[in-house]
Amino acid sequence: MASSDHTILQFSPSSTSLSAKVHPLVIFNICDCYVRRPDQAGRVIGTLLGSVLPDGTVDIRNSYAVPHSESQDQVALDIDYHHNMLSSHQKVNPKEVIVGWFSTGFGVTGGSALIHDFYSRETTNPIHLTVDTGFTNGEASVKGFVSVHLSIGDQPLAAQFQEVPLDLRMVEAERVGFDILKTTTVDKLPNDLEGMEASMQRLLSLIDDIYKYVDDVVEGRVPQDNKIGRFISDTVASLPKLSSQDFDKLINDGLQDQLLLLYLASLTRTQLSFAEKLNTAAQIL
Repeated sequence: MASSDHTILQFSPSSTSLSAKVHPLVIFNICDCYVRRPDQAGRVIGTLLGSVLPDGTVDIRNSYAVPHSESQDQVALDIDYHHNMLSSHQKVNPKEVIVGWFSTGFGVTGGSALIHDFYSRETTNPIHLTVDTGFTNGEASVKGFVSVHLSIGDQPLAAQFQEVPLDLRMVEAERVGFDILKTTTVDKLPNDLEGMEASMQRLLSLIDDIYKYVDDVVEGRVPQDNKIGRFISDTVASLPKLSSQDFDKLINDGLQDQLLLLYLASLTRTQLSFAEKLNTAAQIL
């Protein structure tokens, strides 16, 4: 009979089932902190703020950078600065608590375990968010990790970072800005009409993908998925029941309103510039 006293390696039940929602403000703030970092700093780290939803999803809504210095074998954080910033944020948004930390760079580095250990004392099961500001794969990829502990019986042995699903929640205007940040080079920022055109092109592309999927399911080339079918049904049911003429009129009216706003904004800028030049000329005379 085989011996029963084997060495058993096991992962603690954590949290690889977790998921996180990231608001675009967090990504923009991390990129801004990276641009403003000290010259000698290789990366930026900081605190993530948000809440845990009833279904267990981590909702990341805000962030701030924390000054630090690191070498090959140690990391030093400005803990007083971290606590002061947390206190200031909670005076404005008392419901936002620490949910994890972020760092710039591609993936997890050697010092990440030390920093994660500190944030594990600040909150339960923190999320580690990474933003690749170096465009390693041609874009600024965003990933989330949690720490899973490996133990021998009751004796902890090591910790391993495992990736968790991330959901980037943003409206179309924020999506246009995020797509620009993801690319390595940008000729110019799009205006409102160009942003609307990009959004409409993306919408048409998604509609084409849905048409292709439905045709493939009907022809038997792709197995049906009831969840996707319910999503498509709910989307179609949410559309207003309008004739094509009424729908065109609704779109054209909205477009005309937006063009009018652009014209009035341009007219206001011109008037302010003209008034400033007249004021300058009057002071010279």
